[in-house]
Amino acid sequence: MVTGEPFGLPHFQLVLLRRMADHQPGLVDDALRELGASHTDMREANRRWQARLHSRTFPGGERRYRTALGPPRSERRQRVGDLVCTALLWPVPLWPDLRFEVLVAPGGKAILNEWLVRAADAPAPALRTAGDLTPWSCTVEDAANAFPPATPLPPDAPTRAVVALTTPGTPGRTIAHFTWGLLQFTAPESPQNPQNPKHPQNPEKR
Repeated sequence: MVTGEPFGLPHFQLVLLRRMADHQPGLVDDALRELGASHTDMREANRRWQARLHSRTFPGGERRYRTALGPPRSERRQRVGDLVCTALLWPVPLWPDLRFEVLVAPGGKAILNEWLVRAADAPAPALRTAGDLTPWSCTVEDAANAFPPATPLPPDAPTRAVVALTTPGTPGRTIAHFTWGLLQFTAPESPQNPQNPKHPQNPEKR
């Protein structure tokens, strides 16, 4: 991959992988080989994306994503409280059954959420026990639908989500950790501090 070429979907996939590398380095290495990219490519793509996020001149809001990823494959309206927002969805070749969703507030300038979701025409994975919650197997919505009630917990870094799930046959709750909406790992709920289960990996790096 040529790092100096215009930033597009191939580079953005590397940004997604960069945030997952601390949790699942083996899966990330496999994905890099599939994409024909290196760790250097991944770091450079993330550096370029971070520069866009902090630039005073680069477009913000939904324009940031349209500029990088092109027109969304689909759009849908989604109500968030009293707001009628727009969900923009792009295909992600690395995960054919998923879409990258950007939830935009009215006016297009404020981004409320951005993560991977299950494509509308893709079947949800079969999740029956905690053992089915394997890395990269499901999205936040997949897990929440399979194991209600699901309780969001405070995330420990941007792009992450943490959800407490009630899984059959498991004492206490199962704490599922997601990056960009995709499951990275699970851990038993800590009885000492159930709102902040111990993180088994290194802190996420930029």
